[in-house]
Formats: sequence, structure tokens, C-alpha cells
Amino acid sequence: MEISYFLAKFWGWYLLIFFFILSFNPERIKQINADLKDQKFQILIAFTAIVIGLLNVLFHNVWEPDWRFIITLLGWIALFSGLGLFIFPTHTSRKLAVINVKLIQLLYFLLFLLGVFLLNVGYQVVMY
Repeated sequence: MEISYFLAKFWGWYLLIFFFILSFNPERIKQINADLKDQKFQILIAFTAIVIGLLNVLFHNVWEPDWRFIITLLGWIALFSGLGLFIFPTHTSRKLAVINVKLIQLLYFLLFLLGVFLLNVGYQVVMY
């Protein structure tokens, strides 16, 4: 299986799962914002984001103007988010705390649409 299709499926499922978790339990967003004040939680989240982003970037750094660019962009965003949270924990967590629940729900709805698009690309259900 080509790595692009594998990562399209991975990111598609990842985005859909988190959309449903945060849609049906919006209190989880407040809990994550509260947990970001804990340094152990910050280190764990930063380390996870760095690993996911770095693996994505190392295996898939494609800058073509098609759907594969989205996968590369998600990898770089994950990598830089993790690095930002690891290097500048208070500054990054303060920026994340400013975002309210309604804005996060809007962003996750847009990410839901992106997840559906990536799953369609990965499984090739509807040809475009």
C-alpha cells in the first residue's frame, strides 16, 4: 500500500474519531484545557505530537498541489504544535486556552469534513 493512501486513512480516521468524541462530549474540551496546565500532561502531549508529526514528515514530505499536500501539512502542523508545546509550554498553553469551546467545535467540524475527504481518498469510495 502506498504510504500516501495509508496516511490518508490514518488522518481521516483520526479526525473523525476526535470529531465524534468532542461533539458528543464537549466537556472533554474544557478538561483538556484544564489539563494543559499540568506539566506532565504537556510533556506527554508534546512528545506524542512530535512523534506523530516527525514520522509523518519523514515518511511523507510531498509538496505536490493535490490531496497529498494536505497530509504533509497535517504532519508539519503536528510537529510544530508539539515542538511549540515542548519548548514554550506556558506561551502555547495560554494561546490554546484563549480558544473557546464553540470555536473548537467549529474547527473540529471543518476537520470532520477534511477527515471524510481523506477517507474517501484512502478508500476510493467516490471517484472525483
